[in-house]
Amino acid sequence: MSNPIFKLNGRVWIETNNEKVLGHGRVELLERIHASGSIRQAALQMKMSYKQAWDLVNHMNDHFSAPVVISHRGGKGGGNAVVTEHGLKVIREFHSLHQKLQEFLKDNTKSIQL
Repeated sequence: MSNPIFKLNGRVWIETNNEKVLGHGRVELLERIHASGSIRQAALQMKMSYKQAWDLVNHMNDHFSAPVVISHRGGKGGGNAVVTEHGLKVIREFHSLHQKLQEFLKDNTKSIQL
């Protein structure tokens, strides 16, 4: 039997008080809100309910040091949502951490011999 090839794999997420605050899905939600200007549109694009998207945004806003999304209720012209500067920083930091994890996994895969 030939030796199997093993590869390390993993995902990064951020927690506070053992509660997930940020991960791939939430970053994607923030990026889609940023692109569309709408929590509702972002939710539709991700095939999630508006309530679920709204709850995730509120959870992130409550747990970071500053809001990541500011929304304005609809009216005659409809509402909108804006990813704040802090939210954009959170997105960038997450991508940086994800890249570092991928590099770590790649670098350390070479040494696996089980």
